[in-house]
Amino acid sequence: MTSEESPKISVGLGCDHLGLAMKNDLKDHLTAQGFAVTDIGVDDEAPVDYPDIGAELARRLADGAFERGILVCGTGAGMAIAANKVPGVRAVCVMDPYTAERAIASNNAQVITFGAQIIGPSVARMLTDIYLSNDFQGGRSAPKVAKLEALDR
Repeated sequence: MTSEESPKISVGLGCDHLGLAMKNDLKDHLTAQGFAVTDIGVDDEAPVDYPDIGAELARRLADGAFERGILVCGTGAGMAIAANKVPGVRAVCVMDPYTAERAIASNNAQVITFGAQIIGPSVARMLTDIYLSNDFQGGRSAPKVAKLEALDR
């Protein structure tokens, strides 16, 4: 890393058995780009309940273990629901470039989720890159995000 490059953010990754291949692909993709990656599993195709993994990643993120998270299950919906149950965490299911950008830029979502049965690995890599290359823009979105934060209290 040169002195002009900023350090990469830390990213937590998690999946259920349906998302294992995509999670492993994203881990390789992020590691190759210099991101600090924490893989919370799973590590094999034995069936596992997605709420356990989604909540675990969200709790670790809320505790500061990493700055952003990516979760993968069959549709991405279940993981988003599980992660959103943890106070202070906002998760968005992402399937297109605009949502990947706005998840962080407008909603300050710390977690994105993917459906491994919905999108392919190259799309997941592209959407991950879009998400991680953007930041919360504040502005007119700041009061809305503050209202979301108030709902957690």
